[in-house]
Amino acid sequence: MSSWVSFLYPNPTGEVLTMFTTKDLLEILLYLSLLTVLTPPLGAYMVKVFSGKRHILSGPFAGFERWIYLLSGIDSAVEMDWKAYTFAMLAFNIAGFLFVWLIQMVQQYLPLNPQHLDPVSWHSAFNTAMSFMTNTNWQGYAGETTLSYFVQMIGLTVQNFVSAATGIAVAVALIRGFSNKEKKTIGNFWTDLVRSTLYVLLPLSIILGIVLVQQGVVQNFSPYKPVTTMEGALQVLPMGPAASQIAIKQLGTNGGGFFNMNSAHPYENPTPFTNFLEMLSILLIPSALVYSFGIMVGSKRLGWIIWGSMAFLFVAGLAISLYAEYQPNPIIPSAHAMEGKETRFGVTNSVVWEVATTDASNGSVNAMHDSFSPLGGMVAMVNIMLGEIIFGGVGAGLYGILLHVIITVFIAGLMVGRTPEFLGKKIEAFEVKMAMLGVIAPNACILIFTAIAAILPQALSSLNNAGPHGFSEILYAFTSAAGNNGSAFAGINANTVFYNVTIGIAMFFGRFGVIVPVLAIAGGVSVKKIIPVSAGTFRTDTLLFAALLVGVILIVGGLTFFPALTLGPVVEHFLMNAGHTF
Repeated sequence: MSSWVSFLYPNPTGEVLTMFTTKDLLEILLYLSLLTVLTPPLGAYMVKVFSGKRHILSGPFAGFERWIYLLSGIDSAVEMDWKAYTFAMLAFNIAGFLFVWLIQMVQQYLPLNPQHLDPVSWHSAFNTAMSFMTNTNWQGYAGETTLSYFVQMIGLTVQNFVSAATGIAVAVALIRGFSNKEKKTIGNFWTDLVRSTLYVLLPLSIILGIVLVQQGVVQNFSPYKPVTTMEGALQVLPMGPAASQIAIKQLGTNGGGFFNMNSAHPYENPTPFTNFLEMLSILLIPSALVYSFGIMVGSKRLGWIIWGSMAFLFVAGLAISLYAEYQPNPIIPSAHAMEGKETRFGVTNSVVWEVATTDASNGSVNAMHDSFSPLGGMVAMVNIMLGEIIFGGVGAGLYGILLHVIITVFIAGLMVGRTPEFLGKKIEAFEVKMAMLGVIAPNACILIFTAIAAILPQALSSLNNAGPHGFSEILYAFTSAAGNNGSAFAGINANTVFYNVTIGIAMFFGRFGVIVPVLAIAGGVSVKKIIPVSAGTFRTDTLLFAALLVGVILIVGGLTFFPALTLGPVVEHFLMNAGHTF
């Protein structure tokens, strides 16, 4: 198809390799349009959920909510200060981690194991339990050959819900901190957890799961099916309750695949329609939460300013990645465009998914990032390195970008010589320190663990490539872990003791090294009085502030990671154009 937006790259013989067409552009515009249109109604609905107001599901589900509180001994009317909120959150997540770790190592004794799979090694079980508890969903194993249906459902799918609900709860607690007037409490963690799961994640997952089953995603408890192919070879088709996990893995920005190929597998992502829906699901709740923030703090305009900043960074990354992937490779000009990409979806859908999944802390893939061009792979890394605040994970994206907002208003305050304020609350030394700690914690994990892995023989032996691409495989692994993303370059064998343990540690500090400072900020600003707007107030609901916020995000990320990126994808890009491979 030729069009005014087509980018044509002929090889030396004059043959057209690939092009970006009007159809591709229309699909991207439809994707962004639907995301924009769905954001306000879902965001407004979530405000009612977390404010305790009546909403469309109050009738059908309110009884379930009361029974959960009754059986759990929870008094939903009792609010917590930030320390009690943090303790409850940590205790709940650690208990989930221990449960998932245990059931993997005894899965041979548990039901729903028709393939009679063996127990998982302690280090792989540790990594997987840590991964799903932190909403990272990094997978160093092949799901269809490692985990039973019981572990997939009772362990991983449950964690998909509650880890996502934890992120939403923390974001809502931070919003309350800024909207409260001299109040010591920031809500009740258990109430926020239940409402996130019962009224937001579960209904949306049921709807999406039904659609996925109708489109051909498997959902059963059958043993694997041996079949004979047309060539006469024997092939075993994996089965299992996949659709229920796929729905929440996308909506909860989890990303862990039921099968090893993740969303490139036809049983997880069988049609172009499911591909589009799953891509849309990645950013749906994170986008809507920004709108919820605007309503809850009394400034829809500010919510849209922050949303617009995210959207700008999303489109910028998408444009760079599309440009990179539609460029011909001077080494293999006839094969570059589709290397590592699913032929059912093509280049554009692979790139949109790559950008969406790394902007959010999702990590699901429908193409192998290891096969992207150096610049395309770098976009994926940068998206995570920025803190995954370009919409980001459910809850995590919102509280992550609010950390950058605090840093931005602090810098603006220095420039105008006035104590910085945000939403009428003074931003003082404590809030700035906590914000910087939340930004530094995952970044330190990325750089420290990458440096260690780059010099240890047992770590280097897992690489699939040498040179800068091999370094990029290591850098991406720890970036994905500490950024709680979960995607991988797929060119590194991470199922070893070294990587399972170090990546697990990076996931823990990447998650809770951000959450704890965020809750401390929520508690700190909640007790402050709201200062009326005056002539000297620096407005944060303007395009000027949006530009300053984007600049701070890029500068902080650039200063932190430019040297590491130079050693990896930047060097590889120039060497590739010079004809060198690794």
